[in-house]
Amino acid sequence: MESKTNTSKTGALYKEPRKKVPMYLVALVITLSVVAILLGIKLYIDSRAHKENMLYVEGEKQKLETELNGLIVEYDSLKTNNDSLADQLTAEQEKIKQLLKREASSTTKIKMYERELETLRKVMRSYIVQIDSLNTKNQELTAENITVRQELNKVTSDYEEVSREKESLTSTVKMAQQLKADGVSIVGLTKNSKEIKKIKKIQKIRVCFTIRENAVAEAGTKTIYLRIVRPDDVVLSSPEAGMFQYGGESLVYSAKRDLEYDNVDIEGCIYWDVTEELIPGTYFISLYTEGYEMIGSEPLILK
Repeated sequence: MESKTNTSKTGALYKEPRKKVPMYLVALVITLSVVAILLGIKLYIDSRAHKENMLYVEGEKQKLETELNGLIVEYDSLKTNNDSLADQLTAEQEKIKQLLKREASSTTKIKMYERELETLRKVMRSYIVQIDSLNTKNQELTAENITVRQELNKVTSDYEEVSREKESLTSTVKMAQQLKADGVSIVGLTKNSKEIKKIKKIQKIRVCFTIRENAVAEAGTKTIYLRIVRPDDVVLSSPEAGMFQYGGESLVYSAKRDLEYDNVDIEGCIYWDVTEELIPGTYFISLYTEGYEMIGSEPLILK
């Protein structure tokens, strides 16, 4: 009977050749291994960068809190017998305390709060000047003798009466001269100046208005100040913006424009380029002129 096992002429058993692994499978395994290593390295780098950023934000936050607390102490050191000025100092301290309560969780917010801190410092410096001026006047009055004081009191009494009458007349005139802005319209614009309501696509905010006719107002160049306040009470500013005087206080404005006013209706628009983060909510838009009360306002809701 024939054997089922094949043999060569020498009688040795025959073995089938071993199958080789395809090269594309080897290349695929190597490629996947390299990708996995690169992903691991990237995740490590991203994690480290995130930790470093968090440490930076935390450090800046602590620095900001230290400076704000220091500013409160400086305000505590300012003493005045002027009740009105004392109330203003208390109000500024309350602003600082409210700023301390806000969560500074990113570099952008840190920088935004630092700008507010600088504004608070400027306001404090103006109070220092006012208090120094009041203290100087008080020292001068203390140095005077009783006779001069009595004479001065009489003159002052007469002068105050005249001043009250003059102030009353001046107030009436100012009220009559006050400008008024009507038809205030506010829209968000894209970089191509198209109107848009989506907050993420807004590149500019346009505020248009009409300054109404006023026959008794002084004609000439009028500076119109635009002030945009975010839902979290932060005033939106820009590198070109600054401060103006209103009601005895220095206020930050977002943008401004000069108009030639000739006692008749005049239309104008002011643009604010988006340089700070916009958040959803209701924005308070107001218009002012130097030396006058607010001449117009309108809310803006962004979603």
